[in-house]
Amino acid sequence: MLMRSCHIFNRGVRDMAFVTTKDGVNIYFKDWGPKEAQPIVFHHGWPLSADDWDNQMLFFLAQGFRVIAIDRRGHGRSDQVSEGHDMDHYAADASAVVESLD
Repeated sequence: MLMRSCHIFNRGVRDMAFVTTKDGVNIYFKDWGPKEAQPIVFHHGWPLSADDWDNQMLFFLAQGFRVIAIDRRGHGRSDQVSEGHDMDHYAADASAVVESLD
């Protein structure tokens, strides 16, 4: 299992949450919209953050989708770490976020 624990704050329309990965990194993500809606996951590139997807998230939220945006490790509100900046870790981090969703 990729996720060690999940800490969820501010449950509501604009969820803000963290998931702690297997290697102990706290990954921040936004989770907006109805839990039962079709999800869309936004994953930014360098040097952006989950906040850069807000306009797109609001558009798709208005269309009835559940929208999720992830801050990669070392970006935005996720832990600022010097290791694990490769596609394998980014994919594992995204998987940990998806596994934590209800």
